[in-house]
Amino acid sequence: MPLLDIQDLSVRFKTPEGEVCAVNELSLKLEQGQTLGIVGESGSGKSQSMLAIMGLLAANGSASGKAVYNGQDLLALPTPQLNRIRGDRIAMIFQDPMTSLNPYLTVERQMTEVLEFHKKLSRKSALQLAIQTLEQVRIPDAARRIRMYPHEFSGGMRQRIMIAIALLCQPDLLIADEPTTALDVTVQAQIIAMLRDLQKEFGTAIIMITHDLGVVAGICDEVAVMYGGRVMEQGSAEEIFYHPTHPYTLGLLKAAPRLDQDDGLLAAIPGTPPNMARLPAGCAFNPRCTFAMDACRTDRPVFVDGRACHRDPAEVEAAR
Repeated sequence: MPLLDIQDLSVRFKTPEGEVCAVNELSLKLEQGQTLGIVGESGSGKSQSMLAIMGLLAANGSASGKAVYNGQDLLALPTPQLNRIRGDRIAMIFQDPMTSLNPYLTVERQMTEVLEFHKKLSRKSALQLAIQTLEQVRIPDAARRIRMYPHEFSGGMRQRIMIAIALLCQPDLLIADEPTTALDVTVQAQIIAMLRDLQKEFGTAIIMITHDLGVVAGICDEVAVMYGGRVMEQGSAEEIFYHPTHPYTLGLLKAAPRLDQDDGLLAAIPGTPPNMARLPAGCAFNPRCTFAMDACRTDRPVFVDGRACHRDPAEVEAAR
């Protein structure tokens, strides 16, 4: 049985302009110790799908479907019961550590309260474990710096603190939402290497939400490519990078800089992401797709054999 089994997850928001379908019938499975990358442009539904299973949607949002973790449907759990799981067995690293950390509390208090609530540790025991965890995420002089406030740390160090807080209870599942955004490439590489090492140590499964294909290549076993609130293609990282069979996946790969190509030109995907309140008929990607045919404009493709596309996979792969 998979650690997490998401079935037909849909997320909708009520707005003055009408209902917005941010996620449409998403289905994913994650095994213990596996790393799943969810890739796509901004607005594709990556973050909202994970916020939904964590019970953290905005007040105007609602979710349907199932998200089964250890035999429990997270979407059906009452808040008190969900509170005992999130932060303990399932943890999340948010995109911006400066706004995710409380600026009025020291790092010590933000870490110890997690252990006091979930593990019922004394303040002294919680402090010892918090310092140990900071050392594991390579924050120097942790015993002294734990008494500092978030603004006294650099962006990279704040992100390490967020990771440390998420790992305090040694969760089964860690959801990382763009954990390397706004960090320079050197710090990005350090964060990814650290996550790999910590995963080996704790056996934690990771869902990595990102638009950065380099991050995906560095850590992910499995990749799901999302567009218009749906999964367009899913497979192993090797399959996605070396044998893409969906035009959108192909477009993302061609738009990424490569060291083995020195012409300096990137192939941009034409057009703009769809309006989620008024998705086009048929395949959501069809207005931007160079492979689009008549069926793409009228019939929504069914997700079969790891892809949702009317075109023959060999035809798309040949354009790589």
